[in-house]
Amino acid sequence: MSERPLRLAGIHRRFRQGEGWLEVLRGVDLEVEAGEVVALIGPSGAGKSTLLQIAGLLEPPSGGEVVIGGRACSALGDRERTRVRREALGFVYQFHHLLPEFTAEENVALPQMLAGTPRSEAARRARALLDGFGLGERLSHRPARLSGGEQQRVAIARALANRPKVLLADEPTGNLDEATAGRVFEALVLGVRSGGAGALIATHNLDLARRADRTLRLHAGSIATEAPAAAH
Repeated sequence: MSERPLRLAGIHRRFRQGEGWLEVLRGVDLEVEAGEVVALIGPSGAGKSTLLQIAGLLEPPSGGEVVIGGRACSALGDRERTRVRREALGFVYQFHHLLPEFTAEENVALPQMLAGTPRSEAARRARALLDGFGLGERLSHRPARLSGGEQQRVAIARALANRPKVLLADEPTGNLDEATAGRVFEALVLGVRSGGAGALIATHNLDLARRADRTLRLHAGSIATEAPAAAH
């Protein structure tokens, strides 16, 4: 049996606050299967972004283990963590962070080229991804000429370009209107399932969360409840 793309085991995170400690995460356990979309909901300040940062190897846990594709990663050095992020993880944020001087195609091709993919092959995959997200006629457009929803779909394509094991998304539709948010979330889910990645998506949008395979609620630093799988 293949390893799950993502497993978090007993994750704790605390920060020094004055003479004491602020416990942000208190022994979080979760797993994400290949092709599965898991929504992470909870109030502001519950620790959703911190949990995603830890899952993405951008911040160390105070305790517990991050396992990506069967590999324990919490004790890795900086260079190896960077390599795992580049090869196994994709990130989508509320703001697209596209490079303004590059076209949509170039924004999606660039991370592939940085990972060693030849330019021509990277361009072919970029075109295929963008076409699949309905952006085939926007390949040569720079971000300033794209709508907010189009920019975020380019960002999703970029996150999936290197075929990550895990896609982590922090409020990926938080800056969009309701209709556009629905289309962007649909594109994200389609990209994850077709590529066989596992996705953990933090969102305040409960309507979109219901479209995920599972919904986890983070409250007071712990996973409080789990909703049953959504019907598809």
